Amino acid sequence: MFSSAGPARNQSGPASSKFTPARSGPGPALGQGNTRPNTRHQSQQEQNQQAQQLIELSDEQREEIREAFELFDLDKDKKIDVHELKVAMKALGFDESKQEVLRILAKYGTPAAPSSSRKLITYEAFAQVMAEKISARDPLEEILRAFSLFAGTAVQTNNGEELRIGVEDLRRIARELGENLEEEEMQAMIREFDLDNDNLISKDEFIAICRGE
Repeated sequence: MFSSAGPARNQSGPASSKFTPARSGPGPALGQGNTRPNTRHQSQQEQNQQAQQLIELSDEQREEIREAFELFDLDKDKKIDVHELKVAMKALGFDESKQEVLRILAKYGTPAAPSSSRKLITYEAFAQVMAEKISARDPLEEILRAFSLFAGTAVQTNNGEELRIGVEDLRRIARELGENLEEEEMQAMIREFDLDNDNLISKDEFIAICRGE
């Protein structure tokens, strides 16, 4: 469920958070008109960057992207609209504004019909967008997001109430994932990473697990 290797993450460092447009060639000679930007070269460079970002994702991350798309592709036509796009992104941890969702749709969407102004996002475009966003995400942010999904046991500390991961939380997660873990297996997972011997996994202990410390 989780191990000392932590959740899958980009080991080679995050890819660029934005597509970098290709630089055009040398400027025009004196007296000549402006040259047109090499849009074909820019498009090829963007495609290469998008492909690299998809490659750098883990198998688990690619599977999460696919599952989110299929979950909200309600009519199963391999396309989603603006509302489905927003909730699919939120399911992957990106609660984007309406303006950002519309910007993505304007850039990556395809017309719903030849004469329609309504746009839809294909799976390929969705995967490219999410690869860019996941690659740009802070690894610590991703670890903390994973912790928030596991942690459900409230503990009173000197700093107030804190959530930690207990056996009951592992049992809940295993049930949600359809995994059949024995009680002793879950107890062993807690014992292995419980540094302060309180039979719970704290946020700091979880971060150490994921970083392999």
